[in-house]
Amino acid sequence: QVAQARAVLDELGVEGVQLVGVAKGPERRPGDEDLLLPDGRCVHPGAQSPALQLVQQVRDEAHRFAITGHRGKRQKVRATSRLEDIAGIGPRRRASLLKHFGGLGGLKGAGVEEIARVEGVNAALAQRIYDTLHGLAPSGGAE
Repeated sequence: QVAQARAVLDELGVEGVQLVGVAKGPERRPGDEDLLLPDGRCVHPGAQSPALQLVQQVRDEAHRFAITGHRGKRQKVRATSRLEDIAGIGPRRRASLLKHFGGLGGLKGAGVEEIARVEGVNAALAQRIYDTLHGLAPSGGAE
């Protein structure tokens, strides 16, 4: 991966960037990592090395950032598609429902009567929304 990253940086004409890879040891224990340098050398700094600890923190933060982003994107797609797959719900009505209930959790916690109080939502649509969010009916609401 270090060689591939170097190739991309070279292709883009980026200079002055130092690269280092991190390889977990065979036991995959923290502190047992090796640092892989662009020239192919492998350095085993030891668990107490400040350099290794810094690299671990950078790696962990990059993983946290990526995972949080993926989870947020996945949750947004799930929430959007679950509502918009219901017959009679488009982007505007979805936005109105989510705003009214403060999000998908609030909408899911609402009863049919509460959902029907939202402007533009009749009793039949409220029932389809409720059933879909509670796994009681197909998301399209076909009967």
